[in-house]
Amino acid sequence: MKYQKIIMQPDKKIALVAHDNKKSDLLEWARFNRVLLAHHALYATGTTGDVLERELGLTVTKLQSGPLGGDQQIGARIAANEIDFLIFFWDPLEPMPHDPDVKALLRLAVVWNIPIANNRASADFMISSPLMDSEYERLIPDYENYRHRQIQWEREDEEIETV
Repeated sequence: MKYQKIIMQPDKKIALVAHDNKKSDLLEWARFNRVLLAHHALYATGTTGDVLERELGLTVTKLQSGPLGGDQQIGARIAANEIDFLIFFWDPLEPMPHDPDVKALLRLAVVWNIPIANNRASADFMISSPLMDSEYERLIPDYENYRHRQIQWEREDEEIETV
């Protein structure tokens, strides 16, 4: 498989997301790592963004709440190379009404090969990595063949056609 290189700059674009039961954990983590986060561009969903901006005194680009489309907004930004890193403190013990959106967001992070931290330990290891403050060549599969693949489909009045 062929790969493309995406250059991540030293100042990363970081999305911060937390389910309700994990918001206080994310806030505590962000306070502890405020100095490390300060030079990065921060994005967050819903009330998480409001709280982080107020408590940290840092600018946060605020998107919709997760259940109202914020997870999908972050996913779209990942696909558009506008997010480099996802910190998503999710609650594995609470059922979520927007669970398909959460799974889609995590899937996009994997498809586009961006780092994902789903708990404090992984977030601690990643934020303290020397790669966080340096240029990094992220490899993604070259999806051109997938985009231009031939698909067979059938119309009611005709035979199978390949496009």
